[in-house]
Amino acid sequence: MAMKFCSISSGSKGNCYLLKIDEYIVLVDAGISGKKIFEGLKHNGINPDEVDAILVTHEHSDHVKGIKMVCKKSSKAKIYANIDTWEKIKMEDFEDRHIEIEANNEFNIGKAIIKPFSVHHDAVDPLGYTFSYGERKLSILTDTGHICESIYNNIYDSTLLVIESNHEVNLLRMCSYPYEVKRRILGDYGHLSNEMAAKCISAIITEESPCETVLLAHLSKENNTPQLAKLTIMNHIEDCELSENNNINIEVITQNDISDVYIV
Repeated sequence: MAMKFCSISSGSKGNCYLLKIDEYIVLVDAGISGKKIFEGLKHNGINPDEVDAILVTHEHSDHVKGIKMVCKKSSKAKIYANIDTWEKIKMEDFEDRHIEIEANNEFNIGKAIIKPFSVHHDAVDPLGYTFSYGERKLSILTDTGHICESIYNNIYDSTLLVIESNHEVNLLRMCSYPYEVKRRILGDYGHLSNEMAAKCISAIITEESPCETVLLAHLSKENNTPQLAKLTIMNHIEDCELSENNNINIEVITQNDISDVYIV
């Protein structure tokens, strides 16, 4: 058996990732409509009532607004969230579904060891996740304003890395957003730019990581494009003279398209 990953939706308007771990069906966030989540499940041959778990990264609506719909369709779905996030999302009707987690405390779903880790975002207690299955590892890192040593140490040995590449700085600075919004996104508790994602990915490659695939995630519709995000990463790899020494596959997952299925 192995883990399988598929992005149902990834972007500033909503996020939902699908994992199949052994016989378990797991969602990381459910920040899009129930209809779109169920379409993504159907696309992968999964019925809504088969969902076993929803892992929550943080309380912002683009990550949680579809949770209630999923839980109404699946009576067995558990909601994994830390206590501060749980209090923010206010789902008292599903209190019996809540499984409390904490950063750096590992837990299991099937044969996967799951580790939540702290990230830097303007939410009460935001998390990223790693999923280790034998010698293979999937990491999901979005919604963080910067990558500290602790975050890096959690993700550097990933086989499949899902990493935020939210915006191109110059586009963001010139866009029509209010100044306070721009400052928030560019700040240490905002979102990763293409350049910051590129630096992290290049650092991982230089350490001879087992990483095979990088998926660029949570792109801004207004201040980025898939082509620009990928080009920034590829150019940075070229500038670091790393392109001849690795076969890493770099792709973009988007807001409106269900991604391919990746076997970890």
